[in-house]
Amino acid sequence: MILRLEDGINPYYVQTLGLVFFPGAKFGENQEESPDVPVLSVGLSREDDGTATAKAVLSFKGKTVTSEERVSPDENFPVDRVDKIAVGRAVFGAGKQYFGHIPPWGILTGVRPSKVASELLNTGHGVLRSRQILRDEYFLNPQKAALAVSVAGTEARLCRKLDRNLCSVYISIPFCPSRCAYCSFVSYTSPRLLSLIPDYLKTLAKDLAAMFETIRELGKRVATVYIGGGTPTTLSPAQLRFLLGEVTRHVDPATLMEFTLEAGRPDTITKEKLAIAKEYGVTRISVNPQTLSDEILESIGRKHTVADFLRAYDLASSSGIRDVNVDLIAGLPGDNFGNFSAAIDRVIELAPTNLTVHTFCVKRAADILRENSGVYSLSGGDAVKCVSYSQLKTKFAGYKPYYMYRQKNTVGNLENVGYAQEGHEGMYNIFMMEELHSIFGVGAGAVTKLVDYRLPKEGRSRIVRLFTPKYPYEYLRDADRIREGTDGEPPMRDKILRFFSPETNGTST
Repeated sequence: MILRLEDGINPYYVQTLGLVFFPGAKFGENQEESPDVPVLSVGLSREDDGTATAKAVLSFKGKTVTSEERVSPDENFPVDRVDKIAVGRAVFGAGKQYFGHIPPWGILTGVRPSKVASELLNTGHGVLRSRQILRDEYFLNPQKAALAVSVAGTEARLCRKLDRNLCSVYISIPFCPSRCAYCSFVSYTSPRLLSLIPDYLKTLAKDLAAMFETIRELGKRVATVYIGGGTPTTLSPAQLRFLLGEVTRHVDPATLMEFTLEAGRPDTITKEKLAIAKEYGVTRISVNPQTLSDEILESIGRKHTVADFLRAYDLASSSGIRDVNVDLIAGLPGDNFGNFSAAIDRVIELAPTNLTVHTFCVKRAADILRENSGVYSLSGGDAVKCVSYSQLKTKFAGYKPYYMYRQKNTVGNLENVGYAQEGHEGMYNIFMMEELHSIFGVGAGAVTKLVDYRLPKEGRSRIVRLFTPKYPYEYLRDADRIREGTDGEPPMRDKILRFFSPETNGTST
């Protein structure tokens, strides 16, 4: 897709809008014009009172459409957001004219679709008024507006009285028994790479000790620990015991709000591993079938069956671990409403405390794109009905949506939603999505996200991200240097302490 933007227009924002109508589109300055390459031109003018007028022209396959939107600052649109809203409406209008399709999330893009709903509620708009603004001004359909406000309200209720000095720890185990066709996570499956696990755990133990010591120096209290991947239960029982033992050397699980082990793949879950998790204080695990169709499981590269999932779920539910989450994916290639609705019904019968419904999303690194470049869908097909059914069915079963996020190139531009029984919400998920406190990441591909609330809302950045090497072999090669520092870079500890020091006031590392 070719973008032609006037100065002052955020190109990344326009790209995300373009992907709403052209899922899977690629952007590049060197693309050659042709009838098969969409061209989107956007202009923007401003008036003295802050009013912005945006004009979008979309040309594709010999057809050209134009849309113009004028937005003035008011109680719903602060001055610093008027330009963005005008551009969003103009691009939305052009796409709507061309395709005759109305995206369910309107002009809301980005990972956190409930962010605007939270802002509306926080500035005194009630539930009904917030829904109306999302429908009328941001062009959300009524169901999505209601969902966004519901999630925002739940998050506010759960987090209203939390201590700002809390933090969380994410621990990366980037290994899986096999690779799913749609996966883009940093996870490794070959025997050679799996042979790195013993050395990986030794290095991880050093970094855990260093990170927990840094957290203690900051005077912060760990609220949640999340062990993710990959599939952490790819580890053997002895390896899992070693990992959990290293974690509990540094933090007492009894003091945590939540301790999550992302089991995920049913083919890695055993009674022995669950007993070890329970012994070391794990309070939340996932058992994720993604679909309850053996045919689709095989086609997407999952090396387990529906029977394997039911076996693993039975072990998990009887393990004594407080919360069990189950993931399903709507819109998988080859799936349909009948299959998906039956899966939702069956999972709800099992009564997990958490149920997460994802929408199928393919990243560029996923294997499935090599075999099927037509996996993207603008209208969403059955996925729209599947997601709507999951929202209604979970509501009637007593589950409430408590966190939500979106990704690029999802089928139908739909969302991922976590549902929970009352009192069983996954707090780490909320902390991660809403940036309520710092997340300290340990391991390959982990990201440390530092949040400092001393800063004003406007002006200087209050969030800094620190990255560890993406691949396990890079992590093993560089971990000591990152932990201890090099001639050109200070140790990770010093970067973190500097961010929170009074002298820097959180503005840099």
